Amino acid sequence: MTTFATATPSSLVIPDTPDRARMRRETGARLRASMAEQGVDALILLNNSNVAYATGTSWPLGDAGVSHVERPVAVVVADDPWPHLFLPFREGAAEESDLPADHLHGPVYLEFDEGVDTFVDLLREIVPGGATVAVDECTGAMMRAPHLLFPASPARDAAAVIGPAKLIKTPDELSCIRTACRITEQAIVDVQAALSPGRRQIDLSASFVRRAFELGATATMLDAIWQVMPDRKQDGVWTTHGDLALPLLTTERELAAGDVLWTDVSITYGGYCSDFGRTWIVGQDPTPRQQAQFEQWRHIMTAVLDKLRPGNTGADLTAAAIAANGGTRPWLPHFYLSHSIGVSAAEMPMLGTDLGQEYDEGFVLKPGMVLVFEPVVWEDGTGGYRSEEIVVITEEGWTALTDYPYAPYGN
Repeated sequence: MTTFATATPSSLVIPDTPDRARMRRETGARLRASMAEQGVDALILLNNSNVAYATGTSWPLGDAGVSHVERPVAVVVADDPWPHLFLPFREGAAEESDLPADHLHGPVYLEFDEGVDTFVDLLREIVPGGATVAVDECTGAMMRAPHLLFPASPARDAAAVIGPAKLIKTPDELSCIRTACRITEQAIVDVQAALSPGRRQIDLSASFVRRAFELGATATMLDAIWQVMPDRKQDGVWTTHGDLALPLLTTERELAAGDVLWTDVSITYGGYCSDFGRTWIVGQDPTPRQQAQFEQWRHIMTAVLDKLRPGNTGADLTAAAIAANGGTRPWLPHFYLSHSIGVSAAEMPMLGTDLGQEYDEGFVLKPGMVLVFEPVVWEDGTGGYRSEEIVVITEEGWTALTDYPYAPYGN
């Protein structure tokens, strides 16, 4: 079980089962409110996670794995409560979006000039003339026809609209995330129980994926990571930043007694992601030095969570982590102390990155925000310690969405 506790009971109520129709209405209202704030009349969305957020459909592939010739596209118009969804119809995907029939369309092929021409004709029936349009991605064919797609003015960046809308999760979104986490953690129980010398990394992946889908996962969001960490940085693979490499792809390598594994897996449930990370040792208990690393990691997490409440900033969290770690950053230089999660496994905000101190200071915590914390404690000679925790900010402070023990280091 999770070893951290909130200072006060939370008034936040997360439903056991998400109401998908209500979730789509509420996320749609947030999206249209963000459009109004940015002065945008219509959105054209190609990014799969953005399409999922805007329409409620669950597309079973991430952007890196989807055929870009056949992809879902969404068009959101400010004064229309229903988004338009252009979808290569797959079983179940259209039905779960709950959209009216006249807002469900066949596929559009925006990688081709002919496909863009067809899409322009469709847009004329959907988007009012003179509208200010924002787009999240442009294909080469779209870039060749900006005067047709955006006749009133150059396209705006949809990230400025959809990013702020995603920051606050509705109770039904939280239910989806929590369910995704529970599926992940239940599947991980079997994986960890089978951990032993001689097992291959890919065997762990096969066990996890099979069990996760048996439990109701919609998709896997990344190739499962069971990374064997080097004892010393100089023994690891070469990196451009001169630090540890994470994550590295899973291979057929057989695990050996004493291997230190940094795990990282993510699945989706109803379009919303989990994120799981723990440190395991193959076939033996941690040494006193390794146990001390875990205790240091827990000390850092406690210090950060003590600052986790509405009104504080991202800089308050990073400062607490650094102070608890003796003045140095307890996270990998190419990663972050924290990120959010939702329809993507890693969403903004990303705190402690090269976005800089000004960004962290300007990011104010609000109820409904979800943060994934993944501090790292590293000492040459041990393989280090890394784990992840997902929490949601409440009116009173925070509450956890994850609940998995830290064995072999303790509960």
